[in-house]
Amino acid sequence: MSEHVVEATEEMTGEVEQETATALDLPGIIEQLKQKYPQIEVDEKLTVMVPGEALIGLMQELKDSYDLDHLSNLTAVDYPDEAKFEVVYYLNSIGHGYSIMLKTVVNRNKPVLDSVFPIWGGANWQEREVYDLLGIVFTGHPNLKRILLHDGFDGHPLRRDYEWVGGR
Repeated sequence: MSEHVVEATEEMTGEVEQETATALDLPGIIEQLKQKYPQIEVDEKLTVMVPGEALIGLMQELKDSYDLDHLSNLTAVDYPDEAKFEVVYYLNSIGHGYSIMLKTVVNRNKPVLDSVFPIWGGANWQEREVYDLLGIVFTGHPNLKRILLHDGFDGHPLRRDYEWVGGR
């Protein structure tokens, strides 16, 4: 993170005071992340694709070093033709006013991914919803169980190959 010194003159006393200001900009942050995590990819919209094995380290770094202190959305998209899911995370820095979207690919035949709940407590219900509707298992989640459907419900209705009985 680049820091620079800003000189501020107090109008009333004429004294010069120095304070440290942190310049945070999303393209700069992403460049720093690419240097530290060479396995990530970034598209033209600045969406970061991160491999599952690097997810937790990168997420902790984003929270601790870049003030991305709020997980506003966690969802997933089913791509059955490619035998994968993409889990999508949308993070915000409340204090600095910027956001970043991250995606990670999960094998559809073995849909397991580490939980970000230990980093953002707000992931609790969001990971449970993705588990309930798509069947992605978040390891390390303290209470991974269905949240919308009853425990006896068979299957995961947001999977594109889910067969609705009497429905669509």
